[in-house]
Amino acid sequence: MDFALSEGQQMLFDTAFEFGQEQIAPHAQAWERAGTIPRELLENAGALGFGALYVPEQMGGAGLSRLDATLVFEALSAACPSVAAFISIHNMCTHMVAHNGTDAFKEAWLESMTSMQSIASYCLTEPGSGSDAAALRTRAVKSGGAYTLNGTKAFISGGGFSDLYLVMCRTGEDGPRGISAIVVPDGADGLSFGAAERKMGWRAQPTAQVQLDDCTVQESHLLGAEGEGFALAMAGLDGGRLNIAACALGGAQAALRTALDYVGERQAFGRTIDQFQGLQFRLADMETELQAARVFLRQAAWKLDTKGHDATVHCAMAKRFVTDTAFRVANDALQLLGGYGYLEDYGIEKIVRDLRVHQILEGTNEIMRIITARSLLRERGSR
Repeated sequence: MDFALSEGQQMLFDTAFEFGQEQIAPHAQAWERAGTIPRELLENAGALGFGALYVPEQMGGAGLSRLDATLVFEALSAACPSVAAFISIHNMCTHMVAHNGTDAFKEAWLESMTSMQSIASYCLTEPGSGSDAAALRTRAVKSGGAYTLNGTKAFISGGGFSDLYLVMCRTGEDGPRGISAIVVPDGADGLSFGAAERKMGWRAQPTAQVQLDDCTVQESHLLGAEGEGFALAMAGLDGGRLNIAACALGGAQAALRTALDYVGERQAFGRTIDQFQGLQFRLADMETELQAARVFLRQAAWKLDTKGHDATVHCAMAKRFVTDTAFRVANDALQLLGGYGYLEDYGIEKIVRDLRVHQILEGTNEIMRIITARSLLRERGSR
């Protein structure tokens, strides 16, 4: 087994890291206060291929692997997990459109999505269906070559900001086989948005309910076939879980670097506090846990790239383990700074707030445990 990054992968990580440090990190606090991300920044990211990382090159994408994508999101998150995660969500949407969109829809939208001139939001969660995604109630009725949608989507990153909304809706029977995926463009009649959500973290991302009231779009906006939406959504979530774990990892590593710098400067009882053994033990544990999380994440990404039969459960386990570990390390980093860690100036309190939601979205970590346990029980039954 070769655990080393290739020269190309190291260059990819370095490019994303430098982009984040130069174009994101200096503005992260201001964007958080403003509650939005500049379009120019997103287009600059798109120019580097970051809007379509694992879309094939013949479709205008970067043609990278899922493992490669985790390197990009880990590197970008060292500057701001919120911005990096927003780009991750757009990538999930771009991939779904590239592989499942009609020729007419791709002709109209795919190029602008890959360049990030058009931003897409992923709309699965509803006020009454979060973890039980198959119970969603938003409905689409087909008539005369068009679909009319009615329902509400909750906690949508990019709500009121994005140009496209990938809506999971019911076109058939109850349960997952009655769900389809339909793309609704901004400005469509019947599309509206709730007030901007006031959140603990991820404040740079505009977040709002997406409301569909007799919202009509052309039949060509359907992704795949009717009834395939739930399968498309779940397939997208495998990669999304890896990306969100990578974002957590990058944020936590940045918090640890800040803490390392601080303990080398802060003095107590006549010496810098990095000379105290108890604190050294804490630093060693934090680094060890992040390295273990990184190996686990990259193994899961490799399984997804190679279409391993156990890829989904490994993506779930990695998402749970990495996001829990990253939040704990970031919180420990804040503790090492004492009262200064609680101040905005050092940036760690923002990382802690941003990383907390990574344990919830793309499937809560409790759901990740259920996926893992069910896989174990199935394997037991097959022995």
